[in-house]
Amino acid sequence: MKMGEDTPVSALVLPILVGPILEKLERKDLTAAQTLKSAVSKVENTHPGFLYDLVMGLVKQADLSVNMAESLLKLQGSVPDCEEFKSNRHEDAFQELNKKSSSLKRILSRIPDEINDRKTFLETIKEIASAIKKLLDAVNEVSGYIPSPSGKQALDQRKREFVKYSKRFSNTLKDFFREGQSQAVFLSAICLIHQTNLIMITVKHKCD
Repeated sequence: MKMGEDTPVSALVLPILVGPILEKLERKDLTAAQTLKSAVSKVENTHPGFLYDLVMGLVKQADLSVNMAESLLKLQGSVPDCEEFKSNRHEDAFQELNKKSSSLKRILSRIPDEINDRKTFLETIKEIASAIKKLLDAVNEVSGYIPSPSGKQALDQRKREFVKYSKRFSNTLKDFFREGQSQAVFLSAICLIHQTNLIMITVKHKCD
């Protein structure tokens, strides 16, 4: 990955890896944590991929070998969703969307631990397919609450992108069972998590 490149993997470094560390700091020093969080978010927004480069630079300095896609995927299951990826609306449709979004990401996070156990992994794939359908149903429910046509259009575009990456994920799984390339599955799952987050951001911006 090139310096400062914006990819699904680099986009998840802040919410999955750095964010939870800053939240721990908030309990000790709220002001310092908020200042740091604001600075880090600003740099990442201005130079997408900065945090990825920083983390990988530290990993290289320590002479460690880390599969970032696999690591982020595993960590996704142990960190709560940050506020950016949750709707603040109290209606059932929005609360259901929050649940379905978190559920899909949690199931995807199990992939690295289960991918080499064929029977377990096949069951997980069924869970993922069901979670994808439930998320799309929840998005459809929320769409009715968006007041502006442009807002509905923006969410519809996000939904189409999500469906496209869902199909890619399915194709990647077929390739995996033929060729055994787990890294491609990790990356495809990361893309699905990123697309799920983008749906939630769009809903927040258009509805909250």
